[in-house]
Amino acid sequence: MGNGSNSRCSHLAVTTLVLVLLLLLVSPSRSDQKVKLSLYYEALCPYCANFIVNSLSKVFDTGLISIVDLRLVPWGNGWILPDGSLSCQHGPDECLINAIEACAISTYPDVNRHFKFINCVEQLTLQDRHGEWRDCLGTTGLGNAPVDCYNGGFGIKLERRNADETGHLNPPHRFVPWVLVNNQPLQEEFPNFLSYVCKAYKGNHVPAACGSLPATIDSSGEEIRSSPVCYVSQARNVTSGLR
Repeated sequence: MGNGSNSRCSHLAVTTLVLVLLLLLVSPSRSDQKVKLSLYYEALCPYCANFIVNSLSKVFDTGLISIVDLRLVPWGNGWILPDGSLSCQHGPDECLINAIEACAISTYPDVNRHFKFINCVEQLTLQDRHGEWRDCLGTTGLGNAPVDCYNGGFGIKLERRNADETGHLNPPHRFVPWVLVNNQPLQEEFPNFLSYVCKAYKGNHVPAACGSLPATIDSSGEEIRSSPVCYVSQARNVTSGLR
């Protein structure tokens, strides 16, 4: 009788262990539960800078980064010329800074590290951004790695990759900043992106910041009037490029 009892206990323990393992296998991880937030932008668009510095930074300041998988794609409204060189809406310096920021993202995949650098660059005035972006390498602790990446030719390769990705957006982007939540473009509703992130999150660890956002989302598109953008249709007046 003792042996039978022990056998039943052993069988129950094994069954319980199997069930636990199955639950672990089928349950989504915290990483899977994160909301995918993607920003397509360009380095010298003043409206992209305003969005990054005054809106996107709130993802970090409020702790929402704990539920967000943030991707930054610097390219924006640029295009590739017939000779294969790159051209950008705001000239060669924009192509350069786009590539440097792409190198920072590639060299330092930790979003906290590369966003700190990009945020630093975008906080500079447009005039200062042309020449003083290098100062942000030191102040954010990245060192010269992004520049080495660019000088080695990898920055241009990254930009071509970003150009291809941006060019295959569906629907096509019409302006930047262009924001996607779980691969769905917000289009004119991008100023409400925090509310969309909170609504899209299906996990159990809801940040307190979500409780302070509006319960309903204004989808009228009116906010874009107070949030101007850089349009694709205005970009092709630049004839110089960056090889």
